[in-house]
Amino acid sequence: MQLAKSKLVSAWPRAAGVLLHPTCLAGPHGIGDFGAGARLFIDWLATAGCTWWQVLPLGPTGGGDSPYASGAGLAGNRWLIDLQALVEAGLLRADEVQPPRFPPHRVDFPTVIGWKRDLLHRAADRLLADRSHPWDADLYAFRAREPWVLDAALFQALRERRDYRPWWTWEPEFRDRNARALAAAREAERADVDRYIVLQFWFDRQWRELRKYAAAKAVQILGDVPIYVDADSCDTWCNRGLFQLDRHGKPTAVAGVPPDYFSEFGQLWGNPLYDWKAMARDQYRWWGTRMARALQLYDAVRIDHFRGFAACWSVPADAKDARGGKWEPGPGLALFTSLRKQLGALPLVAEDLGDIDQPVHDLRDAAGLPGMRILQFAFGGAADSPFLPHMHVPNSVVYTGTHDNDTTVGWWQSTPAIQAHVADYLGKPLVADVAWELIRLAMASVAHTAIVPIQDILDLGSDARLNTPGRAKDNWTWRLEPGDLTANDAKRLAALVRLYGRTPTGPAATLQ
Repeated sequence: MQLAKSKLVSAWPRAAGVLLHPTCLAGPHGIGDFGAGARLFIDWLATAGCTWWQVLPLGPTGGGDSPYASGAGLAGNRWLIDLQALVEAGLLRADEVQPPRFPPHRVDFPTVIGWKRDLLHRAADRLLADRSHPWDADLYAFRAREPWVLDAALFQALRERRDYRPWWTWEPEFRDRNARALAAAREAERADVDRYIVLQFWFDRQWRELRKYAAAKAVQILGDVPIYVDADSCDTWCNRGLFQLDRHGKPTAVAGVPPDYFSEFGQLWGNPLYDWKAMARDQYRWWGTRMARALQLYDAVRIDHFRGFAACWSVPADAKDARGGKWEPGPGLALFTSLRKQLGALPLVAEDLGDIDQPVHDLRDAAGLPGMRILQFAFGGAADSPFLPHMHVPNSVVYTGTHDNDTTVGWWQSTPAIQAHVADYLGKPLVADVAWELIRLAMASVAHTAIVPIQDILDLGSDARLNTPGRAKDNWTWRLEPGDLTANDAKRLAALVRLYGRTPTGPAATLQ
């Protein structure tokens, strides 16, 4: 059925931006954070004429340190907290934050987490013990303003006490959220619960301050919300009736994608599927809460795996891979209509990649959302590929590649079969600087927004790839090194931004 088109967002101005997750920033503490490195990057973006900084999900990371796997969908990643800000607030000493020897261009997650956790807990305990600290009142205001944080804190404390066993294996009174048992647990675990809330308060405070800094430089944040949550998460524990779970809380069907460009076996994500009928009965309030939180954190939001709202790939929970799945219908336009009623205009981007059919395009267009065009997908096929620049449409976001792709240099070197097509398309017998050739194509596109991964701007090869879908480890570790962000690269990017009319020109350049 053809869906009627609606207008859920204001027009997007023509603009450019850069994709870089905060963990990838340079800095002294083994992982990128919300400190000086982030402000330096914002300054660099402004110099380059970019008005968007795209990040990956900022929630707590789960299996494989993936930002797309989280135990609490509304919470923030505590490892992004800037330690220097805690020194300046008198909660840590300068000598306490002298780091061990960390790799300069990789995140060693086990070492970083072990070292940083101890420091954050020490600082949190000092704040909790000092009711005269200037942040004390703000901490308790945060607790009152964000009621989800108490459940998230208790969930984390109970998990740690049970060696991170899945919540459906806990004692029945905790698994089933018996009110008396939970009240007793909050008292017994008060120290850990309060400490967790402090860390969420700091995440929230520092990110808000960083966004204000970005706004003063005319830089907006494009965030990312995964369509699914983890099976073993606070979200499923607190909302069992909204997911496809058995009577103990264990998933009966899980999400994935069928065999595709990235994997011949498909991808078995393991996230529990939603019970969309149950969600519809309360007008998708859970999604309203989730998106309201996202719009607190970001100026606009990319929704990962948008096709799951049209139909999702449902795989039996005990399957070994995703090949035996089947398509199940999603909520369709009803979800986005409800979100508009709850939240107003929706500044969303639909990640419409993968195994896409016409109903997905119809839903995206009916919701009025821009889709994505990936230049690395454009070559080697027919002239009517929707990823080729001459097939782009204005209401879209064009990328050279995403966090799931190889860098453009790595892609070029590993796919010689497409090189002649690229050369023909560019009208050049020799393509000497393929990353910047694709950056130019992106900037020239009619798509209203052009986003480039920082690795392509830096002309880096496959060793700078951030994620390889289907690979369970050794992802998400790449980082900038000090000095990588140069004035010459900013000047080169700014020239293309100006040439193709993507320079901010005042108030009209802000997404309303």
